[in-house]
Amino acid sequence: MSGRIASAGGALAMVLTLAVPSGHALAADSGQAARRHSTITWGSSADRLGEGVAGRGYRLVVRTSVGGDHLRIRLSNAFGDRPVTFDSVYAGLQKSGAELVRGSNRRLTFDGARSVTVPAGQTVQSDPLPGRLAPGSDLVISVHSPDAAGPATGHGMAMATSYVTRGDHTADESAAEWAGRTGSWYYLDAVTVRTAASIGAVAALGDSITDGWQSSTDLNRRWPDYLARRLRGSTATTVEGVANEGISGNKVLADGAGQSALSRLERDVLSHPGVRTLFLFEGINDIKAHTGVTAEGVIAGYREIIERSRAAGLCVVGATVGPYKGWSEWDAAGEAVRQEVNAFVRDSGEFDGVADFDRALRSPYDPERLLPFLDNGDHLHPNDKGMQAMADSVDLASLECAEPSGA
Repeated sequence: MSGRIASAGGALAMVLTLAVPSGHALAADSGQAARRHSTITWGSSADRLGEGVAGRGYRLVVRTSVGGDHLRIRLSNAFGDRPVTFDSVYAGLQKSGAELVRGSNRRLTFDGARSVTVPAGQTVQSDPLPGRLAPGSDLVISVHSPDAAGPATGHGMAMATSYVTRGDHTADESAAEWAGRTGSWYYLDAVTVRTAASIGAVAALGDSITDGWQSSTDLNRRWPDYLARRLRGSTATTVEGVANEGISGNKVLADGAGQSALSRLERDVLSHPGVRTLFLFEGINDIKAHTGVTAEGVIAGYREIIERSRAAGLCVVGATVGPYKGWSEWDAAGEAVRQEVNAFVRDSGEFDGVADFDRALRSPYDPERLLPFLDNGDHLHPNDKGMQAMADSVDLASLECAEPSGA
């Protein structure tokens, strides 16, 4: 991994250079391409995240998926009750921990200004940053707010280490002033790049399993990470971007651990550029909560998500709900609902594609349980091997879906 400063048209430009996997389609994605568009390369669902702290800086480490140029970020104040100002924002490449690759850290602007104020409930996008970002980059976004207060917006369970400081050290490439650590991402909810217009992205709408709970921290072993690695080496599809829009504890129908999938669909999926396919993997938290949710209720929620996504021009891949016998909330009644929901996903024909995560994860000796080799030990969440098995079970061609069914 390396970074350097290059001259482009007389202006300094950030060039982020990483090894590109052999045979990757980005070799043809140059400035010569006639048609280009923005595509999300990293995303994380926004939620309430404690109280904002004035004068604090965050150095946020994220792993991108698709490569491209003209990097932009989106800052979110979706859950704030007052405006929040960011007076310094930088993008660079991680060397180790909070230390950046020398020469890679570049200032981001907003409508040409170094500072931006995000109104309560809103998001803002940065100006494009000249230069090229390779696929699979360990990107670092450093932000500082002089006035953050009230409810902060971010993503609580990052399964990745980011860094915290007092004062504005966003321009530093050294880690010296970044001694604090956090397992959450603050205010940042999307990174986009410009790609060939033929390249698209998939957004995974899910719960804690998609969020990566019980996968290895800092190793990017959530199932969407494994999927992104498969896509980088595939010729089966032109979908290369992956946005992980999972929230631990999330439900299809009811707010609680984050807004419900129905409530957050627009912000977390439909608003992102380049998303071609929605990958829907939710339902276990509705089923196991014992709140009277029926299979018909979950299926009605699925149908609304399908309808709204199709209206936005997306196709929808549905995933079956995995086994959870042995988890404290399992019972035969919930299992019956899960089986009925899974029969709908597999057999209804209402999805444009199906990923059978239940089949990929279940034990052949007790199909209501996770295969022990893939179980982290709580009988609900897969371990790293289980995450990989899920990603490996996805038919990559099903993500292409140029024209959604029923369109």
